[in-house]
Amino acid sequence: MARNKQGPGIEIEVGGEPYLWRLHCQPQWSSDTQGFRGMVIAARHVEGQREALMEFPPGRQPRFGAAQLLASQIAPELVARAIASAIAAGWEPLSRGKTVTIVVDADGG
Repeated sequence: MARNKQGPGIEIEVGGEPYLWRLHCQPQWSSDTQGFRGMVIAARHVEGQREALMEFPPGRQPRFGAAQLLASQIAPELVARAIASAIAAGWEPLSRGKTVTIVVDADGG
């Protein structure tokens, strides 16, 4: 089971099913891709073990010294669309297995 160091997460309902999500990665500069990477949201079904990581495009780079993005600043509708997109892409939240990474667009689709 994926270990969560940042607390249990925020509960959200998608398609009548309860999920927990958290901000997994801040938007940041990445030396391995030689560019800026967008935020990553981790989600799992409340009763499941398999986690999905939804990676968003970079967007606008934050100014130097700007405050970090908080999970409370992310719109629940965006998270719900990203989870729905991950399920449509083949993520089975109630199955067992490795964490799945899904690349979504800026709208979570």
